[in-house]
Amino acid sequence: QVQLVESGGGLVQPGGSLRLSCAASGIFFRIYTMAWYRQAPGKQRELVASISSAGSTNYEDSVKGRFTISRDNTKNAVYLQMNSLKPEDTAVYYCNTLIGSNRYWGQGTQVTVAS
Repeated sequence: QVQLVESGGGLVQPGGSLRLSCAASGIFFRIYTMAWYRQAPGKQRELVASISSAGSTNYEDSVKGRFTISRDNTKNAVYLQMNSLKPEDTAVYYCNTLIGSNRYWGQGTQVTVAS
């Protein structure tokens, strides 16, 4: 079955960096668009960044220029490099893919930006 497992979250000071990883299994990874979402307390889950099978990327406006999404099809992995982190980036970050009409989620990884 499809499994997405995130890692790399943690506590970081404002201005710091983190790199999130998502390992995918059970899918023919290279043909699917992969995405990172986040959900802050009391807020709706929002799309942060996505990367297509061809490597085209899209970003939510507030993270443009600070976050970079990438993928390694040889490792069935997608990454989110997060730089210049701000307190408002604090959230649970989820890896996601859509296969047909089914949307799959990982368990999430907590990112906390605080001094």
